[in-house]
Amino acid sequence: MANDLLAALNGADGPLRPARSVVLVIVDGLGAIQLRGHAGHARHLTAGLGKKDVAYSVFPTTTAAALTSTLTGLAPGEHGLVGYQVLDRSRDRLVNQLSGWECDGIDPLIWQPTPTVFERAAAVGHGSYAVGVAAYATSGFTKATLRGAEFIAAKTPAERVAVAYQRAADSPGSLVYCYLPEVDKAGHKHGVASTEWIAALEEIDAALSINPPRQVGVLVTADHGMIDVPAHRHVVLDEGDPRFEGVRHFGGEPRMLHVYLEADADAQGIVATWRIASEGDADVLSRSEAVSAGLFGAEVTPDALSRIGDLLVIARGNRAFYDGTADDQRARGMIGQHGALTPEERQVPYIRRGAFAV
Repeated sequence: MANDLLAALNGADGPLRPARSVVLVIVDGLGAIQLRGHAGHARHLTAGLGKKDVAYSVFPTTTAAALTSTLTGLAPGEHGLVGYQVLDRSRDRLVNQLSGWECDGIDPLIWQPTPTVFERAAAVGHGSYAVGVAAYATSGFTKATLRGAEFIAAKTPAERVAVAYQRAADSPGSLVYCYLPEVDKAGHKHGVASTEWIAALEEIDAALSINPPRQVGVLVTADHGMIDVPAHRHVVLDEGDPRFEGVRHFGGEPRMLHVYLEADADAQGIVATWRIASEGDADVLSRSEAVSAGLFGAEVTPDALSRIGDLLVIARGNRAFYDGTADDQRARGMIGQHGALTPEERQVPYIRRGAFAV
């Protein structure tokens, strides 16, 4: 996607038509299936939306991995953000790749060293801007994914879209990023199709109802979709569960666990135990199997490899896995979730507006 945007800016042929300036709008958590299922609440977004107006998220389908791929043009195996929470093996410590950069002591320039699309744009003379929520302006994740762009804060979705469009119009040749997290937040807390989720979708749809400036190409997409996980679909590992054998850390997130083992653990035997105990609830892969299957992309760097779990537990259907012995059980209250490989999580809209419209 990053390459397509740069090609459009440079007037080259590609999936996106050439444009004087481009705006990339990310509606966090808005899957194509959810959007089509609630088309009546998103009439502007779905106007003219065809079956082919779909893109696919990376694995795992989580913001840290997927948004970084969107903004670097690389798979998680290359940029290194391979999940929500991963192990820093040098310190034997789990780190949160969305919000833990500062408290976990991660240097964004070292942890994610690949150039962003904004740095690449600047290298060939294009201005870059990122319009988002003020709270994210100086975060570690912002430094890892938005470096090279001038950050502009705006409060509401409508304000963010208006600022992004105005900046694209006022700065010919610019690349503008606009981030809208409201749907994702509502989904996590209340679930897809809740009144709160629908209200957030309607707010996004209204914000994007204005026409883009002339000769500005707008691409509206998402980092991943979402699926509701009811409490009776929780797979809770309680004291005495054989799946605790040899486990040192649980990383990832409930729908895609990175399981890190003790150094002397029998990895092959533990994989077999997990497969038997989780039959029907998850697909269980060793790290080597996941890498060989290309789940993290064709190339996996040594740093990325070290962050991938010794085994991966990819939830099936609408299930989610929890460590019932952990002190903090707040995650079990989350309804809308993502991370696994269902179509609801993987399929995202790919909506072209303005100069990109086909």
